[in-house]
Formats: sequence, C-alpha cells, structure tokens
Amino acid sequence: MAVNLLAHVVSDLCLGKPALRSLTISATVADALAALKNSDENFISVWDCVDHSAKTGFDENLLSPSAALKAPVSVILSKIPGLVMHVEPSSSLLEAIDLILQGAQNLVVPIETRLSSYSRRKQLQKPSTTGGATIHNGREFCWLTQEDVIRFLLSSIGLFSPIPALSLDTLGIITNDILAIDYHSPASLAVKSISRSLAEQTSVAVVDSDGFLIGEISPFTLACCDETVAAAIATLSSGDLMAYVDCGGPPEDLVRVVKARLKEKKLEGMLEEFNIDSDSGTSLSSSFSSDEESMLSPPRSGRYSRSMSYSARMVRRAEAIVCHPKSSLVAVMIQAIAHRVNYVWVIEDDCSLVGIVTFSDMLKVFREHLETMG
Repeated sequence: MAVNLLAHVVSDLCLGKPALRSLTISATVADALAALKNSDENFISVWDCVDHSAKTGFDENLLSPSAALKAPVSVILSKIPGLVMHVEPSSSLLEAIDLILQGAQNLVVPIETRLSSYSRRKQLQKPSTTGGATIHNGREFCWLTQEDVIRFLLSSIGLFSPIPALSLDTLGIITNDILAIDYHSPASLAVKSISRSLAEQTSVAVVDSDGFLIGEISPFTLACCDETVAAAIATLSSGDLMAYVDCGGPPEDLVRVVKARLKEKKLEGMLEEFNIDSDSGTSLSSSFSSDEESMLSPPRSGRYSRSMSYSARMVRRAEAIVCHPKSSLVAVMIQAIAHRVNYVWVIEDDCSLVGIVTFSDMLKVFREHLETMG
C-alpha cells in the first residue's frame, strides 16, 4: 500500500480539475477583478506569472481609484519568485510536495487531452482578456494547490498511522510567527500584513488588548467584496472592517461612517466611486441592523465553536476557523478542507491565541513519513 502511494504521479491528482483560466498581459486591473468575480478560484493566471499579491500603492490609489482600475494587470503581479511552478504530469507526488515546501503555492500541470485543430484555430481567432481558458501549444492546463495534495493524502490517511492521531502540540507544528492587528487599530495599518498573508495563504488575526482572538481579516474574504471595500479599509478600524465584510453586505451605519470619513480625508475620487457603487446596493445594506455598542467593544470568547459549519471563503464571514493545541492532525486537516482554507488558528479554551497551523506545516510531517516509506 505504501509503495502504491509513492507510485502516484501529479496527473493522478489532476483528475476532474477544470482547465486553468487566464488573462493576457494587456488586461487591466479591472479585467482581473471581473474575471475573479466570475471564477470559483481565488487566483487567475497571466501567462508566465500569477497574481498572488494585494493591490500595491494603496495610499496613492485611494486618490484616483478609477486610474488604478485602468492600470495594466502587470502592476499587481507578485514579484516573489517561485510561487507558481510548471510541472509535467509524470512528476512524482514527492516532487510536487517538495516544490510546495520550497514555496510554490500553485503547480501548473498540462491536461493530457489535446485540442483539435479546429478548436485551436477558434481559440486563436477569439483572444480573450477576461479570463478564457489557457491554451499553449494546443494544450490546456490546470492548477494543483496545497489543498489538492492534502485531500489526496487524506484519502490514504491510514498509511500514516499513528501520526494522524497525534495532537498538534505533540507534532510541534504550531507556528507562533503570526500576522495580527488590534481590534481597535485602523484597518489601513493592516494593508502590508494583508499583502503578506496573501503570499503566505493565511490571514491577519484580529485580537483584543488581552491577546484573545476576535476574528480575522482574510484576503480571500476581501476578494469576495466589491471595490468599495478599499474605502472601508482606508477609513474603518479593524473591528469595524470585520463587520463591514461580514454576512454578505455592510451595515448601513458603517456605510455612513465610511462616507463621512472619506470627506474628512478629502478623498474625493474614492468618495465618488464609493457613492456610485454603494448607492446600487442600498437595499442590501439597509437590511442589516446596527448595534452601536458592538462597534465599540469586541465580542469575546463564547463566539467560537470547533464545529463551525460556514466557510470564510464561501460565505464571506470574518469569523476565524479555530482548533485547540490538543486537536489531532487528522481532525484539523478535515476542518481546514471543509472550510476551504489553508490554515487553522490555534487557541486555548479561553480564546487566547496560541498560533496557527498551515497546510505547509502538515505537509512537512507527511513528507518526513513518506521518506521512511521509500
């Protein structure tokens, strides 16, 4: 059985994966946002590069958001090398894991079904800048992510016994180097941390003055919002930003706060954009009730249960997915996969933040065991 697992190649993990969608290098930031909104993925490729970075030049772009949206997509491409790697379908499972542990977030794999000459001509006749399928030399490609590899290993989890039953603290895979911001701090102070969390495929913890975890600011949750979230980041506290992005739409009182603060900061360009976009969503915003006290004091410990059923990425919530240091490795794997996140926050019973455990941390454990199998 162990030998069979080691015999698997990358193409085995690609079964059923959809073709990779991409943009041309001539596309704009607005094109990229539109393509992402119409996609189930958090990333869209630009051939030879992939957008893994948050918007750059945040302060400058607030002055002229329209100009920022018209900028070429190349200005927001990640400058970090090795985030995306091309691999052959025949590459081994171990090779794929090694690339991820070396820093790759996405592996690009050719789909082994060739297009007909007619389909190839049709693709060449209708180039798209808004997220068409990637075709190169008559071949389509797909993504392989850390989640795909973890899912695959979970299907053979019995081979790794007794490791999956061991707790996180026993395995020593809880990372204490985390990104965090105080609940009452301006959300704009978290911009660099949000950008870094995107590169690390994690998020920014929102904590109170006692170090208790209140929630998170996730780049993947922000990606589900419309462009007006940039105005919220520029004007709200971290705690209020969580309320702004939570539950599918901002409370009306926070919308008013954002507009007032944009005027105070003399961000006329952003205010104009914000008025246009928010007016179209007034009915949605007005359906949310406001609670002045909840904006002033952060919610406390009883907020989290270890059996949360909503995904931060699928439902646009600011609640964090959490576990305990004594949680077993396999339980946390299942929890992360169920919520479509690459990490789980680790907290004590009183909700004090201990650290974070990521798919990358988990893969290190499995990689060491696979070495002994070989």
